[in-house]
Amino acid sequence: MSQKRLVIAGTGSGVGKTTLTIGLMSAFMKKGLTVQGFKCGPDYIDPSYHTAVTKRPSRNLDSWMLPKETVLDIFSHGSKEADLSIIEGVMGFFDGKNPKNNEGSTADISMITQSPVLLVVNCASMARSAAAIVKGFQLLAEGPNIVGVIANRVGSEGHYKIVKTAIEQECGIPVVGYMKRELDIEIPERHLGLIPSIEKGELDHFFDRLGELVLDTIDLDKLLALAVAPELREESSDSIFRKKKDSSVKIAVAKDAAFNFYYPENLEILETYGAELVYFSPLTDKHLPEDIDGLYLGGGFPEEYAKDLSENTIMLSSIKQKINENIPTLAECGGFMYLTDSISTTENQLYKMVGIIPGNVKMQTNLAALGYREITGNKGNFLLSDQQQARGHEFHYSTFHSENNFDYAYETKGMRGNKQEGYLKDNLVAGYTHFHFASCVDMVKKWISTCQERKAHV
Repeated sequence: MSQKRLVIAGTGSGVGKTTLTIGLMSAFMKKGLTVQGFKCGPDYIDPSYHTAVTKRPSRNLDSWMLPKETVLDIFSHGSKEADLSIIEGVMGFFDGKNPKNNEGSTADISMITQSPVLLVVNCASMARSAAAIVKGFQLLAEGPNIVGVIANRVGSEGHYKIVKTAIEQECGIPVVGYMKRELDIEIPERHLGLIPSIEKGELDHFFDRLGELVLDTIDLDKLLALAVAPELREESSDSIFRKKKDSSVKIAVAKDAAFNFYYPENLEILETYGAELVYFSPLTDKHLPEDIDGLYLGGGFPEEYAKDLSENTIMLSSIKQKINENIPTLAECGGFMYLTDSISTTENQLYKMVGIIPGNVKMQTNLAALGYREITGNKGNFLLSDQQQARGHEFHYSTFHSENNFDYAYETKGMRGNKQEGYLKDNLVAGYTHFHFASCVDMVKKWISTCQERKAHV
C-alpha cells in the first residue's frame, strides 16, 4: 500500500514556501482532493493558513520537541482520510537545532515520515546557477528524498525554461512548475491581527487566487505521481490520541480572537486523560463557565485587544476570583500577559488586566525572545517538578516588569543559557513559555489529579 504526501522545502527562509504551500493546498482542493496540512517546527501562524484552506486542523511536526515515535503518531492521526498530506518546511531544508546534524530540521521530518521532498528555489537573477544550488542540496545528505523542484520568482516563461533545462540535466529530477516574480498577489504580512482576519474569511479570496495561479503554472498531475510514498504504521495502542480515562474534571480553555495559540495535541491529550474542555471568550463572555475544576489560558494577541479585554471587568473579576480560590491554572505567553496588572501597548496606552500577577507588560516593536526551550519545574510547581523536563518554545514582543519579589515557575534552557522564568503561586503556573504536552505527558496527569483533589475538597 502507498500514501501520498509531500514536504515543501526551501533553500532558505523567505523563498516562498508558505505562498506555494497555500497555493498547492487550494489547487488540489479545487481538483476535489481532501488535503491535510502540517508545519515543521513550532509555529502557530502558518498552520492557521493551512486550516483555513483545507478545512482540517493543521498540525505541527517537531523532531526536537518530540520523540520520533510521537511525530509519526501525530502525522498518522492527522492524515487519516486525507488524499494528500502537504508538510510545509521551516527555514532552509537543513536548518535545525544543531549546525552539525539534521535534528529539528525539515530534512529530519522528511526522513522520519519517509516523505518525498519538493524543493522551492528562488530563481530571481539566475539561470544555470540554479542547478548548482539544487545539486548542493542533493549531495549534502543521503537520507532525504528530493523528488522535484519548483522554480519561484522567475521573470518569464523563457527564464523558466532555461532554469528547468539546467536543473533537469544536472540534477536528474523534474522541475514541475514555477511561480512568476511579478505576481499581482502577495501574502498578507504576518501581522498580529492575521488570525482573526483568517477566521472571518477575509482571506478566502486570496487563497482562491493563489490556487488559480498554481493551476496555471504547476503540473499537479506530475506532483501527485511524485507524492507517492510508503504507507506508515497505523496509530499504535500507546498513541497519545487513544482515550486513557473517562472525563472526571472540567477545564475551561480561553479561545477567541485574543487567545488562540494552542497545539491541537495539547487539548487532545487533556481530553484523553480525563478532562472535559469547556471553551470561553475572555473578550465577549461575562463569566467563566460554571463548575470548572481547572483553567487554561493559552497564547495569542491580548495586546491587540487590550482595550476590549480591559473593559470586560466582570470577566477580569471572575478569573481573579477563581485563581484566588486556587483553581489549578496554566497561563502561557498571552495568557500570562493577561493575568498581570496591566499591558502597555507600543502606542503607550496602558490597559488594566486581571491583576493576579504583580507587574506590568510592555510591548515593543522588536522581538524580545524567540527559540526552543527545555523547561524544568521549580519547587511548588504543581505541573512540572524539578526532576522533570518538558520542551517548548518562546516567541513574544513584550517584556515583563515587576518590583515585587515572587517565585519563578520554572527554569528554561535555550541557546543563551539558563534563566528563571514565569510566575508561581499556589496552583497558578504562568510564564512566556509555550509547552508541548506530548514532550512530558506527566504534566497533564498532574494537572488532572490536582483538579480532582481540589474538586474533592471544595
